[in-house]
Amino acid sequence: MTPSSHHSNVPVTSAPNVPATAAPAASLPLVLVPACNKMLGDHPYHIAGKKYADAVRLAGCLPLVVPNADPAELQALLAIADGVFLTGSPSNVHPSHFDEDVLDLSLPLDPARDAWTLPLIRHALAVGLPLFTICRGTQETNVALGGSLHQAVHDVAGKADHRADHDKPVEVQYGPAHEVFVEPGGVLERVVGRARFDVNSVHGQAVNRLGAGLRVEARAPDGVVEAFSAADAKGFNLCVQWHPEWQAAGNDVSMRMLTAFGQACRQWKEGRRGPHP
Repeated sequence: MTPSSHHSNVPVTSAPNVPATAAPAASLPLVLVPACNKMLGDHPYHIAGKKYADAVRLAGCLPLVVPNADPAELQALLAIADGVFLTGSPSNVHPSHFDEDVLDLSLPLDPARDAWTLPLIRHALAVGLPLFTICRGTQETNVALGGSLHQAVHDVAGKADHRADHDKPVEVQYGPAHEVFVEPGGVLERVVGRARFDVNSVHGQAVNRLGAGLRVEARAPDGVVEAFSAADAKGFNLCVQWHPEWQAAGNDVSMRMLTAFGQACRQWKEGRRGPHP
């Protein structure tokens, strides 16, 4: 969940001037960025945070924000995609997907996003399409693979409050909040080359039961899962609970992750294209 989206009078992008790539746009890997659904006045809209599109560009890829997709559209999108980037959101995954009732009816949900991103995740991992997920996207991935969530991690005995203070400026909300401890031998350690580093923390929900085939990549000091990967998937995938897209260009850890994702997308594009130009 991304509290800063409640502050309509503050900028939410972390990279207002993303440098243009030297490569022609047509040659860049195409990355699907699923949109959220929101009512603006009396009309429904599909929306996606600019900071996420900026992060995809920092990875050297071309972001394609996608509205809800039915099964036929999903197959068409997968046929042209070189990667999938699942964003954070003000909304939470509907708990019916892990056999629970809604704990707090005041929190936003987005069942229309759930309806197509959960199968999208399973398809992407099954074929090896590069996958990078943030916050809600990470929770979606866990649920898509049969896991469950703490709907209010701050109410769980022994767990810290991982939410941001809505009364603080957005720069404070997204500032360093705690360390994460990287599990040895995994994707995250290989990508960032560190055993521990600081992250921000702006989420009210978190992994409870880990989904089938998922491997913990990092934990917070209170044991909350901060990153995981699908160990048996064919391609690159990394799911993180914090927000690396925030001021990503100036964050070495964020750029290492985005660079690894971008490289995987380029390799997918080259392999899918085969011998044709």
